[in-house]
Parts: sequence; structure tokens; C-alpha cells
Amino acid sequence: MLKDIFQAIEYYNTIIIHRHVRPDPDALGSQGGLACLIKDHYPNKKVYMVGDDEPSLSFLTCMDAIDDDTYNGALVIVCDTANQERIDDQRYHKGERLIKIDHHPNVDPYGDDIWVDTEASSVSEMIVDMCENNEIWTLSDEAARLLYAGIVGDTGRFLFANTTVKTFKRAAKLIEKQFDRGALHNALYEKKLSLMKLNGYVLQNFSMTKDGVGYLKLPLDVTKAFEVTPSEASLLINAFSDTKGMKAWVFFIEEEDQIRVRFRSKGPVVNQIAARYDGGGHPMAAGATVYQWKETEAVLEDLIDVCQTDQQT
Repeated sequence: MLKDIFQAIEYYNTIIIHRHVRPDPDALGSQGGLACLIKDHYPNKKVYMVGDDEPSLSFLTCMDAIDDDTYNGALVIVCDTANQERIDDQRYHKGERLIKIDHHPNVDPYGDDIWVDTEASSVSEMIVDMCENNEIWTLSDEAARLLYAGIVGDTGRFLFANTTVKTFKRAAKLIEKQFDRGALHNALYEKKLSLMKLNGYVLQNFSMTKDGVGYLKLPLDVTKAFEVTPSEASLLINAFSDTKGMKAWVFFIEEEDQIRVRFRSKGPVVNQIAARYDGGGHPMAAGATVYQWKETEAVLEDLIDVCQTDQQT
């Protein structure tokens, strides 16, 4: 599969890279890192990154604005996106050839070429692996910065269970390059004052069931009162994760037209629940969408059932 991907990159003069909506560091790190690698080694190719900019992560990279005609005869690569509905910029299908690179379960096998590695901590780690499997490609400082940010983001600073020996080896290669790791860490994890105040609200108002299920509902009027966007509020998903007895938890964050559902777990599998509500993700980190508050009660009951079953087994 890597051979096919390399051949496609060699062949096409225009390459457009997508990732998922509401990007996190791995989405932007893998998208930007791959774009950087291609630009470094093929300076005459036209390489674009598309999707909505995420203001809180603008220090990583910014997107390009292109018209529909740019897709004519182009290679399109989608990073870190399990299903087509979550691809940011739905013009991804307008190119001549489509490649999917992902580390989520392959529930939606779209694309002409598919490279999925569910054992990888992140797609950024996969891009490092991709670079190592090309005798010509070398990592520039900027590509290393972006890919390191993606790995750090998806492993929770190497604390999550998806961190493997291979992950550490890949990260070690990246920090051999010249970029300000301290500044990058600070930028990734610093929070503005209004978000820190919302964090206090979260800690005061979350609940936990006797089965070890934590949950919090954040109505739109609450986030507006704290002058925090729903996207920024989602950064607090792990605010109460260290609570003793917590097995899994869920955030319900209201937006103008939907309620975002974010799951995290220390063992029980949660992505199957997410799939029931137009979502998906990793076994212990997933997301979904509902549209009425009464639906959140069903989601919560499903999560409680999963935790009860996990305890019995």
C-alpha cells in the first residue's frame, strides 16, 4: 500500500490534502506534516491543505483557499478521518484519485487506496513511518514539529494506552530535529482565562453514577456566559477524568443546531455507542451527535450499560 501511495504522489502534479471537521492536533499535524514532506521533496508540485481553520490551533498551520477547478486531475489524500461524513470540505470526491490514511477502525472503506493502521497512536505516527519507508524522503524541522504535535495530541502527552514502543521511537526521531519543543507544548496546552473559569464550572457540576460513569451537560447559554465556544469547551473533556472510580465519561456540548457527544474511557469500549448516534472513533475515545437533550439520556443509559457489562466480565 505504501508503494502505491508513493507512486501516486510521484505521478500527480496537484495534490490536495483533507482531514476531519473540527480538527485536533493529529488531524492538522498529519495533514500539515504530509504536505510539508511532499513540498520538501517535490518543490514543483502544487500541494494544498483544505478545510476550515481552527483558531485555537493556528500556531500549527493554516489552510489554503482553492476553487473547484483545482480538483481536476488531482490526487486527493484524506488524513485521520474514519467516515466520509466527517471529511472537512466535501469536495474531496472531485479529484481523479482518492487515498485514505487513517488509524481509526475502517468502518467506511472509502477511496481508491486505503492505508489504515489501528495499532498506530495517530496518523502523524503513520506519516513518520511513511517517511522512514522512503529511501529518498527526509524529515525537515517543520515537518517534524507538525508530526510531533500530532503524536503528542493523540497520546495525551504519551499518557494514553495507545502509546507504544514504536510511538516513542518515532517521537525520538522527531525531537532530533530543530524546533522549540517547549514552546510547542505550551501552545498545545495553554488555555485562555475564560476557558479556565469554565473548567471550574465543569469540576463543580459534573456527575458520576455508581457504575463509574461520569457525565456533564453544557447548554449553549452556559458556554456563551463564559465567553467560550463549543469547540473550545470540548478541550475540557478530561477535566474530571482522574476521579477515583471513574471508568468512562461523556461530555454533551450544545451547539446552535446540534449537541456534540464526546466519549472517553479507561477500559469499556465506547465507539460502538458512538456509532449508534452518527459517530465513531477509537474503542476508548469517540464522538457522536444528537439533536435533542432527551436523546442524551439514551446515550447516557447506553454508556452505563456498557460499563455494567464490562464490570461483569
